[in-house]
Amino acid sequence: MVFIPALIFFILILVASAVKICREYERGVIFRLGRLILPPKGPGIFLIIPVVDRMLKISLRTVVMDVPPQDVITRDNVSIKVNAVVYFRVMQADKAVVEVENYLYATSQLAQTTLRSVVGQAELDELLSAREKMNKDLQTILDRQTDPWGIKVSMVEIKHVDLPEEMKRAMAKQAEAERERRAKVINAMGEFQAAEKMADAAKVLSTYPAALQLRFLQTLREVAAENNSTLVFPVPIDLVKPLLEKSGKEAK
Repeated sequence: MVFIPALIFFILILVASAVKICREYERGVIFRLGRLILPPKGPGIFLIIPVVDRMLKISLRTVVMDVPPQDVITRDNVSIKVNAVVYFRVMQADKAVVEVENYLYATSQLAQTTLRSVVGQAELDELLSAREKMNKDLQTILDRQTDPWGIKVSMVEIKHVDLPEEMKRAMAKQAEAERERRAKVINAMGEFQAAEKMADAAKVLSTYPAALQLRFLQTLREVAAENNSTLVFPVPIDLVKPLLEKSGKEAK
């Protein structure tokens, strides 16, 4: 009688160990007596053979992995520290288990070495100005190298570039000099355009003498409006000549 409850308990343990459940983002890689069983199981509920089968669960969600800061010497011999972030996911769970011992660790080490290699082949200006291109190059290289492991690298982003202090000061001086150059160029362009307009105005005034007289009268009005003091100024003879001629005719 004691044997029957023990047998029932043993059967329940076997059934419980045979029933496996994988979530929507998981796949179960099963080895039966050491041999890989394809395809991977899941999602949902399924059965395995206790003792005979061994199952490993692999997540198919996107993994966000930080690449630690790497000491790199650029092509123009500038020593910098650069770090990045890698986005990847497992596309084939069986390869991620069979082809590499630890795909997370392997991807991390590969990302570090690839980052040092790619950044070391670029100049500092290229690293700072063409970061999108460098991110694309890193993603292409990593995706190609991790493809045999069943891993898809979707994106690589360089997060931070740490420059030496002397390089920061040199770049600040360069930026200041560039701003001064632009200011001088803009000022010179303004002077040039003003000179052109003044030359055009001089041509118009020399062609039409009456315009010069009108400009003179306008200047007098502006001066009179701004100053309340008495002003003495010469009047061009051309302005009063018609009046003198008219008064002379009337006197005759």
